[in-house]
Amino acid sequence: MVEKERFTVSNAPHIHAKAGTAGLMRDVLIALTPCAAAGIWLFGWAAARTILISTAACVLFELLFQLAAKKTVRIRDLSAAVTGVLLGLNLPPTAPWWMILVGALVAIVLVKQLFGGIGDNFVNPALMARAVLLSSWPVHMTAGSGASAFVTPFDAVSSATPLSGHLDAVSLADMFVGRMPGSIGEACKIAILIGLAYLLLRRVITWHIPITMLASFGLFAWLFGADPLRALLTGGILFGAVFMAPDYVTSPMQKIGQMIYAAGAGLITALIRRFGSYPEGVTYAILLMNICTPLIDRLCRRRVYGEVKTHA
Repeated sequence: MVEKERFTVSNAPHIHAKAGTAGLMRDVLIALTPCAAAGIWLFGWAAARTILISTAACVLFELLFQLAAKKTVRIRDLSAAVTGVLLGLNLPPTAPWWMILVGALVAIVLVKQLFGGIGDNFVNPALMARAVLLSSWPVHMTAGSGASAFVTPFDAVSSATPLSGHLDAVSLADMFVGRMPGSIGEACKIAILIGLAYLLLRRVITWHIPITMLASFGLFAWLFGADPLRALLTGGILFGAVFMAPDYVTSPMQKIGQMIYAAGAGLITALIRRFGSYPEGVTYAILLMNICTPLIDRLCRRRVYGEVKTHA
């Protein structure tokens, strides 16, 4: 039996191994910068506070855990910083500081470090943290008072959600610039597309996961009776497809596997939106497909013909 090779930057075929983990993480941070800037512009300095607390907490928790466990300190690889920024962008700017710390603890310690650190987590740390926060404190995660009138996370459960029907009158132009409810990072679609273009040009990701996920979701949204364009511009589908689903640790290795994974995430999101009591399902769709990744990798494993003889 051939064991699955442990992930490293050099053996991941869907990313460009050019400068090691730190180089890749730096590119992701650069790609996230337009979303962070747009979020601060739309929601005010409360958004900056949320992002900064989340990022600092994730880096600190990783440092403390690695020191306590007597492991090599690896905060310079920037993976904890990326997790912190992603978590912050997935939160409303009104999130209380203590809830942000809980999310950072879940992402770094429970999901990442306890499973062995970078490369060994089986689900996306920032998304799992967001799911835990949403289930534990839905009121705080859906609060829209305070920083802006346009605050509601993309997986919100209250009536003031981007998918509850009250945004039918919002123009497509307003959706593109972000003048609509949403979490800090997912409101401005222009910023997300700029980040996507950067990641593709730098070959940090390929088109297979984001484009397939968006196409799958748009197709099924249309089949279920929704306007596919408006469906793609509401909720967190675009942010999830660009920044969360392509995570190279929790997505399949082969191109065909990535497309199966992404198509499944798009379908599950459309199903939850149309038939579930929950108004949005991007977070849970990606997490479910993260869990399916080992199976997809097994099904899409390249067949090796012949064998190397063992010499005595």
